[in-house]
Amino acid sequence: MNKVPLYPGERVDDLIINNLRVIQHPDAFCFSLDAIVLAHFATVRTGATAVDLGTGTGVIGLLLVARGAGRVVGVEIDAVAAERAQRSVQLNGLTKQMAVVAADLRRLKGVLPAGAWDLVVANPPYRPVGDGRISPRTTVAAARHELTASLADVVAAARYLVKYRGRFAMVHLPERLTEIINALSGAGLEPKRVRFVHPSVDKSPALVLVEAVRGARPGLEVMPPLIVYGPDGRYSPQILEYYVRSGGETLD
Repeated sequence: MNKVPLYPGERVDDLIINNLRVIQHPDAFCFSLDAIVLAHFATVRTGATAVDLGTGTGVIGLLLVARGAGRVVGVEIDAVAAERAQRSVQLNGLTKQMAVVAADLRRLKGVLPAGAWDLVVANPPYRPVGDGRISPRTTVAAARHELTASLADVVAAARYLVKYRGRFAMVHLPERLTEIINALSGAGLEPKRVRFVHPSVDKSPALVLVEAVRGARPGLEVMPPLIVYGPDGRYSPQILEYYVRSGGETLD
């Protein structure tokens, strides 16, 4: 690990994956399992170029690098969060593979090249404004509600960035799946894979993972469900497979 400055209130958290660490602040939005499952769901080819829209802490981008991506750019509208995520990149010694830019995903022209990326990923705000209580903490509110970017904005940004036959993967709420599929198809991003994430085998899905391919023919694969917790209340073997340190040590 490289040495980087930490500012008041910040902490360094262990991802328990490839010895990666991330800087977080408890007053800002902290990453959750959503980011982990998305980073492992996305199709990452060795050496691929990728953009993480609304990168937040930078966790998804770091995991894409760990999975073999050659170059990742995180886009984050909050300049403070972007700077913090860039320090996490430096902390892990990955500045040659990843960078974070402070930018609005709705205005990427002149910031990142169009149609040039193998993969785009997004863990966007799940709820429209008016659906549920909005957090008084600005960064948390923007992460949970569509205050700075709607679903349509995220899809439009992905369409701008991804190359022909490139992929866009996102995590969202199952209740918005019809809206998601319509938005993707309307933008020329054909949904190809869907996977539901269930808290346990006997509960309804809490999340849905969707991957689309620009310019692909219709044809959707519904993958087996991803179960988060086993009967004993501990992570399922499916989830534990994600948590591997360098050298093969696993979380148990």
